Amino acid sequence: MRQISPTLISFHSSLSFSVPAFSTIPRRKTLVCFKFQIRSMASHIVGYPRVGPKRELKFALESFWDGKSSAEELQKVAAGLRVSIWKQMADAGIKYIPSNTFSYYDQVLDTTAMLGAVPSRYGWGGGEIGFDIYFSMARGNASVPAMEMTKWFDTNYHYIVPELGPDVEFSYASHKAVQEYKEAKALGIDTVPVLIGPVSYLSLSKLAKGVEKSFSLLSLIDKILPVYKKVVAELKAAGASWIQFDEPTLVMDLDSHKLHAFTHAYKELESSVSGLNVLIETYFADLPAEAYNIVTSLKGVTAIGFDLVRGSKTLDLIKNGFPPGKYLFAGVVDGRNIWANDLDASLSTLHGLEGVVGKDKLVVSTSCSLLHTAVDLVNETKLDKELKSWLAFAAQKLLEVNALAKALAGLKDEAFFSANAAAQASRKSSPRVTNEAVQKATAAVKGSDHRRATNVSTRLEAQQKKLNLPMLPTTTIGSFPQTLGLRKVRREYKASKISVEEYAKAITEEIKEVVKLQEELGIDVLVHGEPERNDMVEYFGEQLSGFAFTVNGWVQSYGSRCVKPPIIYGDVSRPKAMTVFWSTLAQSMTNRPMKGMLTGPVTILNWSFVRNDQPRFETCYQIALAIKDEVEDLEKAGINVIQIDEAALREGLPLRKSEQAFYLDWAVHSFRITNCDVQDTTQIHTHMCYSNFNDIIRSIIDMDADVITIENSRSDEKLLSVFHEGVKYGAGMGPGVYDIHSPRIPSTEEIAERINKMLGVLDSKILWVNPDCGLKTRKYSEVKPALSNMVAAAELARMQLGAK
Repeated sequence: MRQISPTLISFHSSLSFSVPAFSTIPRRKTLVCFKFQIRSMASHIVGYPRVGPKRELKFALESFWDGKSSAEELQKVAAGLRVSIWKQMADAGIKYIPSNTFSYYDQVLDTTAMLGAVPSRYGWGGGEIGFDIYFSMARGNASVPAMEMTKWFDTNYHYIVPELGPDVEFSYASHKAVQEYKEAKALGIDTVPVLIGPVSYLSLSKLAKGVEKSFSLLSLIDKILPVYKKVVAELKAAGASWIQFDEPTLVMDLDSHKLHAFTHAYKELESSVSGLNVLIETYFADLPAEAYNIVTSLKGVTAIGFDLVRGSKTLDLIKNGFPPGKYLFAGVVDGRNIWANDLDASLSTLHGLEGVVGKDKLVVSTSCSLLHTAVDLVNETKLDKELKSWLAFAAQKLLEVNALAKALAGLKDEAFFSANAAAQASRKSSPRVTNEAVQKATAAVKGSDHRRATNVSTRLEAQQKKLNLPMLPTTTIGSFPQTLGLRKVRREYKASKISVEEYAKAITEEIKEVVKLQEELGIDVLVHGEPERNDMVEYFGEQLSGFAFTVNGWVQSYGSRCVKPPIIYGDVSRPKAMTVFWSTLAQSMTNRPMKGMLTGPVTILNWSFVRNDQPRFETCYQIALAIKDEVEDLEKAGINVIQIDEAALREGLPLRKSEQAFYLDWAVHSFRITNCDVQDTTQIHTHMCYSNFNDIIRSIIDMDADVITIENSRSDEKLLSVFHEGVKYGAGMGPGVYDIHSPRIPSTEEIAERINKMLGVLDSKILWVNPDCGLKTRKYSEVKPALSNMVAAAELARMQLGAK
């Protein structure tokens, strides 16, 4: 084909071109260019962040929940965000633009609403599910608790776990997918509606309370498919030409029963989807060979999407055979991290795939939804020019996807590729990335397993003599409510509007109030409340070398909760003490034990955007050595209880069993490094939250902490089932007695009942009483009565134990 003119090349990014724009070119050439233009738009995005570039959704949600704004006002903000996202993708030249990836809280909860699978306790009477029922399921209300929340695969995103059983009556109860497709179409944008696939939905669910453990959730497949068929029929009637089913569970180790369910489901849907192009989207890992063979052989499926960043082995499966006539959506742009794509390397991969699937069947895509990355690098004003050139947030990833699609079509943007290559070279050669002393120290840790000198029972005896704690000691997890006044103080200090002295005075006063409150409530082991901390990872990253920080790099964790992950770009070390001043100040205000509060190395790693130029475990060991220095400084300063949170240890567990042992080995080792040299009398706590811990309980024990506090209440006390099954645990254990992610205030009786359940499987000598997690997101009007009831319940349990 002849060289395309610059006039045509400059027109590549618009979806709204028309033939008259080419009126000076003979009509035959116009048709050729038209076909070529369609080819240049072979680009796709799995999903996009919905919180907004400046957390607009968060603030709208919280205003609505607080009764300060109406449902209509919330809906208006949401509609504005959706329109902005769709137009942004269209302007970036994306051909396959997703819809129904927006959510007011969570996409799995949206599917639960679509299927009408509302647990009976919420009193839903049928009809279209509104905000009252929807948010009650997500957050609970004054009379009933929320549904369980857990991590979405190995990410820091949380989803609301469906509760299902044989008696659930499914019905089409939310038309959101169709409404949002029509909404985009009214703008002139034809989208690809996205649904969580039926097999993944059931696989991510749990048995409702009282359902026999032997019941198979996948046996419900034929009950939910009629609803899916109705949704598909409405989308077809609305004019949809594509539909995307997200089936991420296909990357897991699936038995034949689950694989059969997948085959059965899509065979049942085959006639319903006739006339539609069907995309099965997978992500987060390699596809096992058996799953690959099944998904690629399905009739009625037009296209399959693969994560080729975290699932690089899938490339071999594709090269060994991909069905002719099907589209391959190649996820070569990382949806989980913020590093600029190596465009030359990705283009080479794509050229290799062209030879397998054909030029017209290859679509450039993201590895997964961009939900897991920050929104737009344009909003970052404090990152230096060099570092910024190494990065790509969601908005920039749209441009990367389109640039690769254009290059495949022969419209390579040489300037864009050259700038990318220069940034890649700059990052590899920059002296700010490497610290030889840190690398030498990290290499040395591999020669030891870093265990403490004595066993946990001996240490607990020594600690009890020093701390003199009562039976069933009470504590909290670390943070106390972050009030508007407190946030204002930190914000003004950061903006240099108040002096260091004014800031220190305000924080000191806040700590005094938190200490006083805990003493009045009768809590046994205190915390200082962390008023000086913006975030449990960002606070430490700001004081460690090798980290960079954004202004608006927010990522949704769940609902309205957003986090701003640090960027680890280089070798990590600790220039000076980070927490000693505030911890010792707090300890001076009380005679009760004050916990020194640290975030553990694995959690800092898993809750950051981590450099991708060295193995993750190398970076984790570097962080562990930095935290070790801080632990030892706290001990020298007289802090006798030190909590090293590993909230995200389970989160980083690889999805494939064959890779899990290696991860757990270096993750647990990293934790032990942090505290291996402290005295027996120094009590080391750790905390873990919202995940499924039962399958890694042996590794948790191997961490060798003196006390572990762990989420329990929202997951129907599944954690306790481990101990029912005979697992022996000798260290202190504090399963959470109430859910802090709900505004609901539990009664003394409710908490006491939970404590009694725990005493059925745990010795009273090791049981601690504490909430599920930190109290940062709650209000004092909720925290004070909840903690008061918790302490009263612990005292009641002590009395009952004393009477036995």
